[in-house]
Amino acid sequence: MLPGSVDKLFLTHLHSDHTIGIPDVWLTGSLPTGGKREQAFKIWGPKGTEKMMVHMNKAYKADLDARDDSGNGNVEGEEGIVYNKKGIEVIAFKVDHKSIEPAFGYRVNYKGHSVVISGDTRYNENLIKFAKGADVVIHEVAAAKPDIQSESIANILDLHTTPEEAGKVFSQIQPKLAVYSHIVLLGGLTEEKADLLERTKKTYEGTVLVGEDLLSIEIGGEVQVQQPVNEANSGS
Repeated sequence: MLPGSVDKLFLTHLHSDHTIGIPDVWLTGSLPTGGKREQAFKIWGPKGTEKMMVHMNKAYKADLDARDDSGNGNVEGEEGIVYNKKGIEVIAFKVDHKSIEPAFGYRVNYKGHSVVISGDTRYNENLIKFAKGADVVIHEVAAAKPDIQSESIANILDLHTTPEEAGKVFSQIQPKLAVYSHIVLLGGLTEEKADLLERTKKTYEGTVLVGEDLLSIEIGGEVQVQQPVNEANSGS
């Protein structure tokens, strides 16, 4: 997938791990080798998004001047419908990332199906409300083994959702498929997938996947998952 094929970006919040890749997607996408984006690159996000992009334009001014490619648009949204075109409806809703306000999750509706993306959040009733009836829920998760927990690790965990808490979220939504993303493993976990899933089972009995790069999910009458090919085991 070339970056030039992406012309719309929805930000949950403005932490660096969620924004550091913007210049590459935005600027590389304007080049022939990057897919040569033919329309404006547009970003939706919480308050502060427009200011961030103004500074980003300044940071890359020399590059933009050389390419004559400063055309982008930024939309600072509130909770509610932030995009509705060609049958695709995107709804932003507030989540609880503690001191980071506002922080958003998103629900994408299309042809009677829906996907919910939690963004960074603690256990949050508002997310549950907006995610009711979703086919797929993609939720963040954070975990640390008890023997390595410290005050600093506890402070990080307090910004996120534990596997047990995520299970409670899934139990109330009952999606066809739950997927972990933005996986924060503090201090390292042996057999991380097994650990996360085992802890989730304490509060949720449905299907949960631990997301990974190139995992593909197709939503129709059923939810179909295509796992990424492991080249080491593919024989190629």
